[in-house]
Amino acid sequence: MVIKFIENYAKLIVDFPNEVDVSLNSINDTFSELIIKVNYNDIGKLIGKNGNMINALKTMVNACKAKNGVSYKIQVLAH
Repeated sequence: MVIKFIENYAKLIVDFPNEVDVSLNSINDTFSELIIKVNYNDIGKLIGKNGNMINALKTMVNACKAKNGVSYKIQVLAH
């Protein structure tokens, strides 16, 4: 659920939506890492001015913690 949401949201923001790739790396039962890979030119759009866009994504993902008890860390990488 979280992966699909982040992937769809990121595709709406970036200029190259076909290059968006989201993966989940489970560290343990209570912590996972979401890795968002985008085109090099789209990193700034995904992070946003003063980090506002990525902070909004983090807020939405942290709301999922209430449902499944898993904390998420978001990492943005360039292809």
